[in-house]
Amino acid sequence: QVQLVESGGGSVQAGGSLRLSCAVSGFTSRSYCMNWFRQAPGKQREAVAGINSVGSTTYADSVKGRFAISQDSVKNVLYLQMNSLQPEDTAMYYCAARGGYEHNCLLYAMAYWGKGTLVTISS
Repeated sequence: QVQLVESGGGSVQAGGSLRLSCAVSGFTSRSYCMNWFRQAPGKQREAVAGINSVGSTTYADSVKGRFAISQDSVKNVLYLQMNSLQPEDTAMYYCAARGGYEHNCLLYAMAYWGKGTLVTISS
């Protein structure tokens, strides 16, 4: 059974940083995409960062240069380092995964999802 569990959310002031973690278990595909999504109240879910099994990363324009996705393949943990946070980054953040190789992971539907971690940025 595949499980994804996010952690690291919280409340910070604008300009601050947070690092989100996603612990992955039961996912055995050697080729994969792993993404971070976010959904703010009243808005559609947005894919913000993705990483594939060869380490290629892609980002939404809204976070490019501020967020960095990475993975620890030994610990099976996905990370999202978020810097220069702004109030518009306030959202529930989710990690998700799918099997199979894709160059741009942000373009594809995910098969497995975590339950999310809340990030709140105050001005």
